[in-house]
Amino acid sequence: MRRKLIAGNWKMNNDLDDSLKLVEKFKSLSDKFDKDVDVLICPAFINLYPVKQSLEGYNIKIGAQNMHFEDYGAFTGEISPTMLKSIGIDYVIIGHSERRQYFNEVDETVNKKLKAAHIHGIIPIVCVGETLEQRESGIEKETVKNQIVKDFENVHASEAVKTVIAYEPIWAIGTGRTASSQQANEMASFIRNCVSEIYGTDISDKVIIQYGGSVKADNAGEILTQSDIDGALIGGASLKAEEFYKIINYAK
Repeated sequence: MRRKLIAGNWKMNNDLDDSLKLVEKFKSLSDKFDKDVDVLICPAFINLYPVKQSLEGYNIKIGAQNMHFEDYGAFTGEISPTMLKSIGIDYVIIGHSERRQYFNEVDETVNKKLKAAHIHGIIPIVCVGETLEQRESGIEKETVKNQIVKDFENVHASEAVKTVIAYEPIWAIGTGRTASSQQANEMASFIRNCVSEIYGTDISDKVIIQYGGSVKADNAGEILTQSDIDGALIGGASLKAEEFYKIINYAK
């Protein structure tokens, strides 16, 4: 049975003091977290190590919001997978729509980063999703399938099964708009079928598929009880300890 993964993407928010204060609030609530849910937070790069240290001994995983695919080199401003691994980072978000939109992330680099993450034992969360224009044009599934095929090109089944896929309709990220639970689950099911076409059902049935896009405490229960949705990748709501706590405990 697939475990739910609730991940908080803090994006470019919170300086070190704010990050550690928020972590303290999470720690005070952590013994009440649903034990059947895996919890992950993804702070900014400069806060990863102190947040990791602060959470030592707590059942909260730490992830990065991006990484380069090379281990080292003349790539000014980039962070390598070896750097993340050296401080014990568990997950990395790859190909988030904001990276694709603002920083020229393309499926080719997503593919390279996915492979690099697995080489170093970091679990990648690969983001896919369509724009509003693509959905209104009726090509949302074609768009997402194309991303899946390119992002997983030459990725071995043993790596694919450990890869998390986050379906994030771009039109629902930070807009206050949310895909209906039916829309979200329909796409999650479609993504699982795409994975099955590449790797077979034994693999696709085990892959964790998250939904991301204006998930809040008041809609989390409806979204997270859908058949093919195995968690959420949460932006703004993860910056509020009580709100994030309620999403983690959606089933209670």
